[in-house]
Amino acid sequence: MFSLHGIGVSAGIVVARARLIESGHQVDVPHYHIKAAETEAEVARLQAAMREVQHELQSVGSQLPDDAPPEAKALLEVHAMLLDDPAFTGEAAQAIRQSRWCAEWALSAQAAELSAQFEAIEDEYLRERGRDVQQVADRVLRRLAGSPSAHAMADEPAVIVAADIAPADMLQLRHALGFVIDQGGVTSHTAILARGMNVPALVGAGRASELIRDDDLVILDGHRGVVVVAPDEAMLSEYRNLQAQEVLDRQRLLRLVHVPCVSLDGQAIELQANIETPAEASDAIAAGAQGIGLFRSEFLFLNRSRLPDEEEQYRAYRAAIEAMSPRPVTIRTLDVGADKALGVSGEDVHQAPNPALGLRAIRFCLAEPSLFLTQLRAILRASAHGKARILIPMLAHAHEVEQSLMRIEQAKQQLRKQGLQFDEAIAIGGMVEVPAAAICAVSFAKRLDFLSIGTNDLIQYTLAIDRADHHVASLYDPFHPAVLRLIQQTIRAAQRAAKPVAVCGEMAGEPRAALLLAAMGLRQFSMHPAHLLPVKQALLRADLASLSVRLQRVLASEDFERLPQFLARLTPA
Repeated sequence: MFSLHGIGVSAGIVVARARLIESGHQVDVPHYHIKAAETEAEVARLQAAMREVQHELQSVGSQLPDDAPPEAKALLEVHAMLLDDPAFTGEAAQAIRQSRWCAEWALSAQAAELSAQFEAIEDEYLRERGRDVQQVADRVLRRLAGSPSAHAMADEPAVIVAADIAPADMLQLRHALGFVIDQGGVTSHTAILARGMNVPALVGAGRASELIRDDDLVILDGHRGVVVVAPDEAMLSEYRNLQAQEVLDRQRLLRLVHVPCVSLDGQAIELQANIETPAEASDAIAAGAQGIGLFRSEFLFLNRSRLPDEEEQYRAYRAAIEAMSPRPVTIRTLDVGADKALGVSGEDVHQAPNPALGLRAIRFCLAEPSLFLTQLRAILRASAHGKARILIPMLAHAHEVEQSLMRIEQAKQQLRKQGLQFDEAIAIGGMVEVPAAAICAVSFAKRLDFLSIGTNDLIQYTLAIDRADHHVASLYDPFHPAVLRLIQQTIRAAQRAAKPVAVCGEMAGEPRAALLLAAMGLRQFSMHPAHLLPVKQALLRADLASLSVRLQRVLASEDFERLPQFLARLTPA
């Protein structure tokens, strides 16, 4: 018996046999030169394999069952668009013609180059998109090699173990009871789909696909991010009891969907959801979300050959707003950096020496006024169909607030001239993601309608730690005193200005952290839909006034060794 640890991205417990499936990285890629007279035939072979993969993706999409995750089609479309992207497929064909490389060599080389560009991006969500490039390439490589698709290798109930797995393969593994994947993070498509399929999943599991053998009995614990291989009877008995309890807990949680979130001492709390595509709005509603606190707009811009125009963006934002109506939808403007090409061929890309500190988010948008105005116009037009709010990311300077407000007013003026409707009183908010913004929160709150604390980036910038770097990931601490003080400072600044403030980072979705934030005075939370009910349950049981008194004593004492004891008493881990 031994255990492996990773990132639990979809909660639940399952006991089953492991089924290993081949990932594209296990396909041998031949490297040989072809004759000059054979180049066009080799290009045709590559293009034929790509067409076959496109047809396969279309087939998977057309056969999705009614209960398929709502984001399934969107993820398939992302991979299908990559096959039409000149920066990907066109460059591979060019390598065949110019360097006389075989199709496999040319494709794998271009995929590696694009993946490396994504890997250099600081933002975790965007960095994960490099794996989409590699997954599409792997699928084409399997076609070129005549290998079977991954789903053909696992057609009975089992825990699927793989080095990596593409969305199309996941969707065809309808008997999967859970997933253990070597690669990936919380924002990977593997994680998104696993949550949508409502099965336990573990990503970032290192060498799991090498250490777990086919048909091994495993216990997959998505809550704790662990897989136990070849468990003994005592361990099996313990986890079967936990499984039974989990079923009861899930049934109890479902009863809370329509229960107002009010603490024991009468404090009303607003729980909203984070989404990445309009299709995910249905998940938010099903979990009882009171709105969308963070709608990431990046999905419209990634892995494509040209930027989305105003009309395409308008339709996407409108779809989310209408789906959530009359609940509010907070749309974050584009949060990318100039260290990436947005998948657009021909872009002059500035390679920042340190992307985390470079031209990203609002800095990038202000440097690209045409792109920014197009998005602002689309959001404003969509606001005519429901309650929308605009959220500006990565603010650090007062002039960034002023320039953003000027651009929004400029977009409004353009729409007025065209006679297009929008919400004249649309709320404008700013994200607090860097220490400078937290320290200047009083000033920002005066100019903006609301604040939203992005704890993921705030923690990383405060502690100078990239949690995706396994060398320092253990030092990533949401409960570090400096982090807590910056969060509390921001909450108090918003309260003094009588402006709403929310937390939309991962801290909002962890019951213990949510209780801590509520004890600081936070009354608005936004999180992944799957976390809404567990957080609501914890808040319903809390006496926030009492918690607040105890917490302030700990923070004021400067004896931060007492903080872990306080956290341990909040709720079971």
